[in-house]
Amino acid sequence: MRETAWMMSNFTGREPMTRREVLKLLGASLAAPLFSGCATSPVTGETIFVGMSEAQEIALDRQLAPQQFSLDLGPIQQTSVNAYVSEVGARVHAVSHRPNMPYSYRVLNANYLNAYSFPGGSIGTMRALVVRLDDEAQLAALLGHEIGHVNARHSAQQQAKSLVAQVALTALDAATSKNDWGQFLVQGGSIGASALLASYSREQEREADYLGQRYMVLAGYPASGMARLHQVLLEEEKSQPGLLETMFASHPMAQERYQRAQWLAETEFADSERFPVQRERFMDRTAPLRALRPTIERCGRGEEAMGAKKLAEAEQHFREAVKLTPDDYAANVRLAQTLLARGRLDEARAYAEHARAVYPQEAQAHKVLAATALQQRRFDEALIALETYDRLLPGDTGITFLRGVSLEGLGRRQEAARLYADVLQRTGGRGQAAAYARQRLVQWGYLR
Repeated sequence: MRETAWMMSNFTGREPMTRREVLKLLGASLAAPLFSGCATSPVTGETIFVGMSEAQEIALDRQLAPQQFSLDLGPIQQTSVNAYVSEVGARVHAVSHRPNMPYSYRVLNANYLNAYSFPGGSIGTMRALVVRLDDEAQLAALLGHEIGHVNARHSAQQQAKSLVAQVALTALDAATSKNDWGQFLVQGGSIGASALLASYSREQEREADYLGQRYMVLAGYPASGMARLHQVLLEEEKSQPGLLETMFASHPMAQERYQRAQWLAETEFADSERFPVQRERFMDRTAPLRALRPTIERCGRGEEAMGAKKLAEAEQHFREAVKLTPDDYAANVRLAQTLLARGRLDEARAYAEHARAVYPQEAQAHKVLAATALQQRRFDEALIALETYDRLLPGDTGITFLRGVSLEGLGRRQEAARLYADVLQRTGGRGQAAAYARQRLVQWGYLR
């Protein structure tokens, strides 16, 4: 209640809100519905305990994947590279156990090393990882591993474990418990996947490795591509462990996985070594992205510094990235977020506006613009940015709440009340945003 009173006093007073006060408003929780039951494994034919039906896997994917992809700053601007990755993915999933799942593939603008899949077949890989690969066989191994997780229904099984442990899957409630909502916005996608995606067991990782290796061989690639993929990641772990970020959470690395992939390539899948690695095609089709590697590496160091709350260092890295590639969306958004966190609102706004101009269909630049406008009490500008975000990426309860805040600031109480009621319904009354919404509705006579 003390926090709610703090929020109310700041929206009724005349003084500009502090950076911390505005950033605390940039969170809201979304709980994913869970389902428990047994099913037959598409891979082994055995009975497995799952947390979702297949229909719910697809529904959850459609709900969460767009949000997470945006936290990782959306698909890269080099559309031809994304088309190429989708071609390779389609070639691999066509020979998998679940070829009819609604698979989709995106190379994302985030600059940490990771790839992840959602249960319905939405697969994202970071651009920082793609530029470290050497050939198409490694890319097929990477996508095959994620397809393996989808085929073995690992996400559904993890949801069942969550049910047994009575752990709710939430997006931002963990941040509110630490009284530090703003860090989720500032750090962005580098922590997003850990919050939303399951942490697989070693046995599940081994199974996904094996399935991925099997699928890539059936698709016409040499199995050694999987071993060489692990070798790339192990080398990166040794040289720049911070850049592996959530790979440690969702893909625990070990020398054993490399050795097992190499052993399988030399034994069970030995005949596949006659297949081409397609290095020339990979280099040609990924050239537009690989040209950005210096920019991507500087952004990666900046994101690592953001995670360590070394904002001055992060700013330096992002400025170097922007200087190298002035129209790089990720560099501009991350620099804007860093400047916002440092309280330099006009500069943050300038870089966010440029990011919006070069990539208007991606949502995060609009969110940064809303944050700067809210802090400066420019509620009309905040509302425009938030409504744009909501059109691009609907369903975010936090955005609904902030739209209500903006409408309240503009004196449009009745419209704000409708949004606050929506927040209460979506959250079940849990969280600081819900507490604020309820208090306003009581104060205005809509609730007793």
